Amino acid sequence: MSDPFWEEDPYYTGPPLTEAMVRGAEALLGVSLPRAYLELLARRNGGTPRRRCVFTPFPTSWAPDHIEIRGLRGIGGKWGIDSPELGSRYMVEEWGYPDVGVVICQMPSAGHDTVMLDYRACGPTGEPAVVYVDEDRIPRQIAASFTHFTTTLTTCPD
Repeated sequence: MSDPFWEEDPYYTGPPLTEAMVRGAEALLGVSLPRAYLELLARRNGGTPRRRCVFTPFPTSWAPDHIEIRGLRGIGGKWGIDSPELGSRYMVEEWGYPDVGVVICQMPSAGHDTVMLDYRACGPTGEPAVVYVDEDRIPRQIAASFTHFTTTLTTCPD
């Protein structure tokens, strides 16, 4: 039976999630990952969500009122948040994103903007907000939590 959150496409999907992978990623990134994020990755370790847009109260380089994601990053593998070649630390350094947390989404722009877990207000063990970072590199909150982020994902407008 297919998962209602994920498309069948295996792109951006990492290996089956293990507790050791979670501990390793958290140690590398210096944060506790949200429970809702880990529960979603336990079902499928990253991939392409069926609903990929979030409406925003501000214009973006993508659209006047929304963003679109291509994939949600998991842990491990080429696309994992802990990957040395494409993970969160690499993306922050390579693209000059603010060092506020963890890059969790693959975007259509291939690096010009991103979505991150933002630990500034909650500290490394708290429940992070979700922010959109545009080309100006200013984090703008789009959800109060990862759970809120996943429930605001919607079908993209034409």
